[in-house]
Amino acid sequence: MEGGGESATVTPTGPGTSTGPGASSGPGESTGLGTTATPASPGSADLAAQAVAAHCRQVIAAVGGECVAVKLQLACFERLGAAGWRALEQTVEAAHEHGLLVIADGKRGDVPVSAAVYGQALFDGVDTPWGRAPGLGADAATVNPLIGGDSLDPVLESAWAAGAGVFALVRTSNPGAADIEDLTVEGGGTVSDRLAAMVAGLGERYAGESGLSSLGAVVGATAPEHIGRLRAAMPRAVFLIPGVGAQGGKVEDLAAAFTAGRASALVTVSRALVGAAGDSAGDPSTAARNAAAGLRASIWSVSG
Repeated sequence: MEGGGESATVTPTGPGTSTGPGASSGPGESTGLGTTATPASPGSADLAAQAVAAHCRQVIAAVGGECVAVKLQLACFERLGAAGWRALEQTVEAAHEHGLLVIADGKRGDVPVSAAVYGQALFDGVDTPWGRAPGLGADAATVNPLIGGDSLDPVLESAWAAGAGVFALVRTSNPGAADIEDLTVEGGGTVSDRLAAMVAGLGERYAGESGLSSLGAVVGATAPEHIGRLRAAMPRAVFLIPGVGAQGGKVEDLAAAFTAGRASALVTVSRALVGAAGDSAGDPSTAARNAAAGLRASIWSVSG
């Protein structure tokens, strides 16, 4: 079921999951469904956006019972303009109706004054002279911290006020991550190590009762040799882990991410779920649901 503009997340967390990265966990709540929908043929933005929203609802209905969250790739909606943003809002509503957390995956990053506006847009909105303009209502969002810690503070403040969370890029899953994130910096360590230290330091202010912070980290599954070191550097951070499935990451390599507890990592999967039926004549929804259930069991087995 790949075709419109959303990316979902399967994560092993359990009973009592709360919004934001610092959630509690139990069987079946550390799996995140990922869907990346692409319109199959050109058409008007309105028609394409309607198709995207319908696709997203179908995916959420099929696998939502096996997941704790859905990670929505904002660019897939934004490319359709205003109609795409309406489809995004409808998808957020559908995910919440199914009891799923929503992670807005836009990897925003800007100077503080602009970062504050991104926080308003993604979470609770902003007061205007004509009343309150609502935000997207996401439960968490991804951000790019490479321009410095002061770019994270305003988004964190907006998220904290909304009871939401933030995931900062630390060591990503794309092959080109090594070009920058693995570079050695003055004083020792790599760029990703420096980012991890920044996340750990800022995250102390946003720790919840669970001991986990509302500031988490994106750490890819495709280079598992980094996970143990980064977990040691960020003991309070919830890890958002992309890269399992089509990108080559393997669940069995992720145990180190969960050493801070079963609620301390969310594994996101997209194409391996929405495309589970392949070219077979089987029902895509059933194939996706079965794939999500198998993934959930695999994650649970390595998470502690």
